[in-house]
Amino acid sequence: MKRKALALLVPALLVAGAANAAEIYNKNGNKIDFYGKMVGEHIMTHDGGNNNSDDTSYARFGVKGETQINSELTGYGQFEYNIKADKPEGQQSDDTRLAFAGLKFGEYGSFDYGRNYGVVYDAAGYTDMLVEWGGDGLVHTDNFMTGRTNGVATYRNTDFFGMVDGLNFALQYQGKNNDTNNEEKANGDGFGFSVNYNIDGFGLVGAYSNADRTDEQASDQRGETAEVWDLAAKYDANNIYASIMYGESHNMTPMENGDFANKTQTIEAVVQYQFDFGLRPSLGYVYAKGKDLGANQDTNADIMNYVELGTWYYFNKNFNVYTAYKFNLMDDEDAAVTGAATDDQFAVGITYQF
Repeated sequence: MKRKALALLVPALLVAGAANAAEIYNKNGNKIDFYGKMVGEHIMTHDGGNNNSDDTSYARFGVKGETQINSELTGYGQFEYNIKADKPEGQQSDDTRLAFAGLKFGEYGSFDYGRNYGVVYDAAGYTDMLVEWGGDGLVHTDNFMTGRTNGVATYRNTDFFGMVDGLNFALQYQGKNNDTNNEEKANGDGFGFSVNYNIDGFGLVGAYSNADRTDEQASDQRGETAEVWDLAAKYDANNIYASIMYGESHNMTPMENGDFANKTQTIEAVVQYQFDFGLRPSLGYVYAKGKDLGANQDTNADIMNYVELGTWYYFNKNFNVYTAYKFNLMDDEDAAVTGAATDDQFAVGITYQF
């Protein structure tokens, strides 16, 4: 019985990092949950005849809160922080991953503003489930509305105003973020939306966003608009998780050489099985192809191409160990165009989460 409960719980932990949150306050309509994890991790990179080894340990903490204003109105907020532990004291870096607040209006939906996930991730998140890597063919942090990003106002509606179970949609607006220190992380005004339908373990989702590029980004003479759409499907039942995502972006996806790809076609897929005794093997694939690249916009080349084989072993809901191997399938000629790495990598880690 205990093993069966673990098999049901682990997929929920993978999908939502706060699923295992500890309630630290619940009184008079006010509730606060605290969640986090501490990860000891090491990644080894095989670079030709050389092997490099890196400590990539980190800690992550978050707080989710809500307050019942009246029978139909609820205020809520979330904050999440990441602290790296791979360098000596005083040299570690830290990041605010999430920070937003909003109101939920019963069956009429919710509205929030702040640093949050872009709506494109509603679809891309289906395949961002690999053990160590994954979710990086289309999604990049602070890259318009593909991943975690600044200044987004988001409206979400669940079960289509309470009339259709499993039918959800979101509308999002992003204000201009002109990061002069890193143009890859800048954006103009933009909007996006997503629609998903989930029932009996099956899920289908589509998302779209369109945004102005900054003057500096548009100086490459490749267009003033960044655009992306993606579609994804998943099956999550009977201890099986399987998903696939396809997406296309224009003037949006950053490459390792510092340029944006004129057009990117991305496919990601993952399949996992949760054994009752805690083992969860995983097989994932990520491929992104850039088109119309180079000074003359006449070159096509792979931006990313790899297979990840890995597994978790869950001792219980709070403690697990994991390992993963990244088989890099990048061609040297394509890597010369896009700047992508061609190295295989191996990761091993240990996690305590609450």
